[in-house]
Amino acid sequence: MDFTFSEDQLLFQDSVRGFLVNEITPERLRAGWDTDTGRDPALWQQLAELGLTALTVPEEHGGLGMNAVDFVLLAQECGYVALPEPLVNHALVAVPLLQDLGGELAARWLPLAATGEARIVAAVEQNLVVEDAHVADLLLLERDGQWYALEQGQFSCERNESVDPGRRLFSVAVPAGATAVASGAQAGSLRSATLNRGALGCAAQALGLAQRMIDLSVQYTADRKQFGKPIGSFQAVKHHMANVAVRLEYAKAPVHRAAYAVAEDAAAAGLAVAQAKLMACEAANLAAKNSIQVHGAMGYTWEVDLHIFMKKAWALANTWGDAGWHKQQVAAAIFADGAALGAGATFQ
Repeated sequence: MDFTFSEDQLLFQDSVRGFLVNEITPERLRAGWDTDTGRDPALWQQLAELGLTALTVPEEHGGLGMNAVDFVLLAQECGYVALPEPLVNHALVAVPLLQDLGGELAARWLPLAATGEARIVAAVEQNLVVEDAHVADLLLLERDGQWYALEQGQFSCERNESVDPGRRLFSVAVPAGATAVASGAQAGSLRSATLNRGALGCAAQALGLAQRMIDLSVQYTADRKQFGKPIGSFQAVKHHMANVAVRLEYAKAPVHRAAYAVAEDAAAAGLAVAQAKLMACEAANLAAKNSIQVHGAMGYTWEVDLHIFMKKAWALANTWGDAGWHKQQVAAAIFADGAALGAGATFQ
């Protein structure tokens, strides 16, 4: 069995990485914090022109018909640059949800999602606040066990502050008389699938954030000198970065495996996603902690770009299910009666 990504997938990842790193600089991110929306329509259009908004849209609606396995590598690259635009939610979470809802709603909005003319955002009730509600042309929102499809202007939202200044969080009120597009057992099924996709998106971005913090720290320790030597040559500093690198490598396989489980709608997808988010966010949190250490006193100042990625890692760790919630999912599977455990049950 071949678990590697295809050459086309890796080449696409490389091309997307090149674009994102060149276009989304720390300076551009900082400039966005001072704008009213914190979002850049020109950047969203560039993402659409690259075909990123169309990746998971079915071909019959003008998209590329790809799935979570195809997108997970790109989500990592979005994390690497701390992309503020809601591309991961749009492509990995909202578009598949819209497909599951189907009908006239999907027929109307999927072509617009493919071209980037419409930004689609999805949010489950577990997330008390909604990211990017203020720029969502269509908001797919779960409240009180029901799903609503709300267009911009049909709902009111109140901004909430975030530890990450690049995020825009809002409390959203469902208008009185709004008609639910899904309820009952269907709503529950959609909630589970959407939560899995959202948590997978966080996990993939956490991998990219961890790698970026490693890269920033390695560069800093190569430039910073003490006693006439780069501090990166000191054994204690090397150990800090080596510990993060090991944790990051061990987190990649569970994230990629979770993407496959989500794409295949596997019965154990929820468990795979829970493990992936725990491991990826732990790697990102360790990267933040150790990177602060190797930066020394400079690491605590806003002038250092490390803060951009560190604070996004903290934020992602607590959305789409925090560590405690995902640990409960793993524990429930491990301690269930008749649980199939051990190496022989790994791929069951």
